[in-house]
Amino acid sequence: MIRVLFVLVLIFSPIHAAFAWEAPVYREPWRPQFHFTPATNWMNDPNGMVFYDGEYHLFYQFNPFGDKWGHMSWGHAVSPDMVRWEHLPVALYEENGVMIFSGSAVVDWKNTSGFGQNGKPPLIAIYTGHYTKKPLQNQHIAYSNDRGRTWTKFAGNPVLDIGEKDFRDPKVMWHEPTKRWVMTVAWPVHRKVRFYTSPNLKDWTHLSDFGPAGSTKGIWECPDLFPVALENQRGGQKWMLIVNVGSGAPAGGSGCQYFVGDFDGKQFALDPSFPRPQSEFVPAGTPLADFEGEDYGDWRATGNAFGAAPARGKIGGQQNVDGFRGRGLVNTFLDGDKSEGTLTSPELEITRNHVSFLIGGGNHAEKTCMNLLVDGRIVRTATGDAAERLAWKSWDVRALRGKKATLEIVDRHTGGWGHVNVDHILLTDAPARAATEPALWADWGRDFYAAVSWSDVPKRDGRRLWLGWMSNWEYANDVPTSPWRSAMSIARGLSLRNTDDGWRLVQRPVKEMENLRGRRERLALKNVTGLVDLSKLNGVTTDLFELEADLQPGAGAVVTLTLRTGAMEETVLHMDVPKQELILDRTRSGKGDFHGRFSGTYRAPVRLIDGRLKLRLFVDTSSVEVFANDGETVLTSLFLPSPNPRLLSFQVSAGTLLRANFNVWKLQSAWQGRR
Repeated sequence: MIRVLFVLVLIFSPIHAAFAWEAPVYREPWRPQFHFTPATNWMNDPNGMVFYDGEYHLFYQFNPFGDKWGHMSWGHAVSPDMVRWEHLPVALYEENGVMIFSGSAVVDWKNTSGFGQNGKPPLIAIYTGHYTKKPLQNQHIAYSNDRGRTWTKFAGNPVLDIGEKDFRDPKVMWHEPTKRWVMTVAWPVHRKVRFYTSPNLKDWTHLSDFGPAGSTKGIWECPDLFPVALENQRGGQKWMLIVNVGSGAPAGGSGCQYFVGDFDGKQFALDPSFPRPQSEFVPAGTPLADFEGEDYGDWRATGNAFGAAPARGKIGGQQNVDGFRGRGLVNTFLDGDKSEGTLTSPELEITRNHVSFLIGGGNHAEKTCMNLLVDGRIVRTATGDAAERLAWKSWDVRALRGKKATLEIVDRHTGGWGHVNVDHILLTDAPARAATEPALWADWGRDFYAAVSWSDVPKRDGRRLWLGWMSNWEYANDVPTSPWRSAMSIARGLSLRNTDDGWRLVQRPVKEMENLRGRRERLALKNVTGLVDLSKLNGVTTDLFELEADLQPGAGAVVTLTLRTGAMEETVLHMDVPKQELILDRTRSGKGDFHGRFSGTYRAPVRLIDGRLKLRLFVDTSSVEVFANDGETVLTSLFLPSPNPRLLSFQVSAGTLLRANFNVWKLQSAWQGRR
């Protein structure tokens, strides 16, 4: 009953809604203290990020009715510094069967739209209308003449409609050289972004498309396009195209990739330094199944997931399925994700070194998979990657040569991605390899997605600023926080660095974060081996803190920074100099049993620059953000520790650390008066 009263107040009384936002005390377990969170309910992508009249606006995907995804509307908050936020009432509600999906906002300084009043420019929101009663997404606009406090949806919506189910997340900018608006919008299942232009934000003309390129395992979403400054080249800039992917990121699940190049007002062209693709390799082999027949032949089906015959592509309302060979494949999307069953091969003999196959669909271990069984026991298994596209995977079966075996395709999951796609199973002497389009990743951690930048940041500021949603679509709906779910990353300033491998993104925490600094401790060390005494720092690392470390490791050094939050709880950062690798381990960081794919270890490439490795960490109640080498490598990760004082330790487990300088600050909460 209390929950129903809250919803009614939120919808029908804006005055009381604003008051209701203030109700949480921001002391709940795992409530972030310097990351933005909604006061209550579900949040995902940042939207409508614009600076106007001294305020950074943050709109976001919001469910006014609950703490899981649904009823998408635009929540709203403003800040003078991207650190301390003021909640405002919901800006744009779902209504008339149209959800308010992701989008952007701009200041229409020249009043090209005609919506301005009294000589002042309007704020224009450009968003995707997602229709709940038919498979359609198109682009809409709304306008505000009171600094974003109230909004009017344009009577002529939609302003751009190509009649497709998946066409979303418009990011709009003013392109000064051509003196017109440019929209970058995702064409998700095609793994493309489309560029459009308009003189007035109402009438749009198609310019060009970009893609597929980079990571294409997952659908493409939440694009952004902007110029970014080059390090150490005053006035120099290149263009960056941001494409967030729903799956296939290096840490698993959703993530944020980027492309560096040039934009001439019509087309985006990749920089010549962008990594080159690798072609597909499929060795000759002995076919075990190609699923080209009118039925499954000698394979035996149970349950209702497989039907009487192989599929011929996608089924019903399924997203586009590709990557299979010929005309047929196993596809268990019968009855959506509700069906279950198994499909088992006749007995076969393992006569070669590898089993290679195409697989797609869900990535639920033991539930959406293909298994290899010997003597009735599973000896090899593989899942899809939460993508409809089938990709080559292989098992090394040299140790099993000469044995009898069976293959079993399994669908025992009825939730999201509760199906599996399989085709073209071969016995081969070498593993098959999928074609690869090398990707550049903004963040190597598990929890950074839908990152987009603020528009209209004053020229005198000069920064390109952004933040991302700090979660992952594989488990976002299940993170056990209450009464809110999800947070944003801290804001970051962007630049490009010229490396031996080409232009690479650099992200630095915004300088405004320094306003939260409190007590400071320092520690300098030389010629370090073994376990290091960090007791001097523990007075400032018991709760929220920022750490800077300037390390000069020896050639074979492996160093470990551990944050302990209980007798059996720890979050660990390994720095392996010989492997040039940074490893974040949250397998024992606290609560992780709410989802089978939450716990894990995540790797990122890292190098020494002039023989040194610089680290900067921001540790909140339930997250850690790691910036290596001034943000050349970044990892963002949630963790859910017990509410114990935190103990920091440091160990040189191999080699020698020649020098180490630590600076650590205790951080204040950004939610004044609530902690």
